[in-house]
Amino acid sequence: MPTEILMPALSPTMEEGTLAKWLVKEGDTVASGDLLAEIETDKATMEFEAVDEGVIGKLMVAEGTEGVKVNAVIAVLLEEGESMDDAEATPKDATPEKAEKADQKAAPAKGYGNDGDAAQQDKDHDFKAGDKADQKAAKPATNAAGDRIFASPLARRIAADKGLDLAEVTGTGPRGRIVKADVEGASAQPKAAAQPAKADAPKTDAPKAAAMASGPSTDQVIKMYDGRPFEEVKLDGMRKTIAARLTEAKQSVPHFYLRRDILLDDLMKFRAQLNKQLEARGVKLSVNDFIIKACALALQQVPEANAVWAGDRTLKFRKSDVAVAVAIEGGLFTPVLRDAEMKSLSALSAEMKDLATRARDRKLAPAEYQGGSFAISNLGMFGIDNFDAIINPPHSAILAVGAGVKKPVVGKDGELTVGMVMSVTLSVDHRVIDGALGANLLQAIKENLESPMTMLA
Repeated sequence: MPTEILMPALSPTMEEGTLAKWLVKEGDTVASGDLLAEIETDKATMEFEAVDEGVIGKLMVAEGTEGVKVNAVIAVLLEEGESMDDAEATPKDATPEKAEKADQKAAPAKGYGNDGDAAQQDKDHDFKAGDKADQKAAKPATNAAGDRIFASPLARRIAADKGLDLAEVTGTGPRGRIVKADVEGASAQPKAAAQPAKADAPKTDAPKAAAMASGPSTDQVIKMYDGRPFEEVKLDGMRKTIAARLTEAKQSVPHFYLRRDILLDDLMKFRAQLNKQLEARGVKLSVNDFIIKACALALQQVPEANAVWAGDRTLKFRKSDVAVAVAIEGGLFTPVLRDAEMKSLSALSAEMKDLATRARDRKLAPAEYQGGSFAISNLGMFGIDNFDAIINPPHSAILAVGAGVKKPVVGKDGELTVGMVMSVTLSVDHRVIDGALGANLLQAIKENLESPMTMLA
């Protein structure tokens, strides 16, 4: 039977993408693992692999098509002896059975393999005709709330053999589907008393809600400038995502701001000494490398601030995973330096350069720019003295860094002198970090930068 190749979810939050380029054409024979296409998300371009072998019967989506929904049919794969006449018409609205079939056929993409791995596990066996008939005749399993439980046929068969209640099994496959690995190590448990179903929260479309809350409509704005020359610039996926996420963040995250001036004289001298010693190794440390290290250590010194908001709780972390904003054409990335408190300045410098280079080429995998509890946005290199940054959820804080400039300062003995001063602003999520805690965190960052040698202790 012809197999539908579906638009994969290349990240947990992906809802649609752009089919940038086909790497195969109709009539090509492909094997499992062959590259089929390049797909653009709002953040990156990733390669999409085949799971099954066969012949490409038809490409359903043209190159360059934007807004292709996840699980939409993008191509049809034919088995030996089949033709497109054997392909069934695809209904416009996917049924639960179609969604389950889509999960089984989803292929992995390089750089993000969780969904694909789960799908592949369930494809590593053959279905007998009798098994198919049994599955089709069986009544779909539901949980206590009456929602259908999605599980692969093999997982259902193993669960039935072991006497497992699928309602008690947590699925790790795409969209929570129960796969083979979920039931193999599980044992039958007594059924718990049914709990009353909770009322579903009203569903909202975040991008649409953000657009509605952001001002007048497109037509209204265009009418305001009737008669004036202008050019309409189409929004790409990254710009749409930035607009929606930051509008939502500013509206839903209770920001407050803490500001400090940091003296850089000792840091600049120390940096010059280190760079001279590291010159033979081809290492050149930037001020930003010291800022990353200072923030990572501060999160260890004030561990209560190393946390994120998670709906009905906070998640407190043991390690310092620091995100750093990187400007690219048309938007920005925030690659994450993990375990930053454990790494040397030279290691942080090399890693940051690599992440920034691949970010500008849009070659980062989702795992490299998702996560972290804290972020840094440095516009000092553009001559900005100070600014306030918007928190990027789920981060609980972001440090906005301005330029280091010569200013009159009062010395330790009360004398007036000139020093290199950098202004920083810490934007804080009040749900996670209160004023005093935020002040302690910013004080720790200031002390680390003003006494840079202590960061090497």
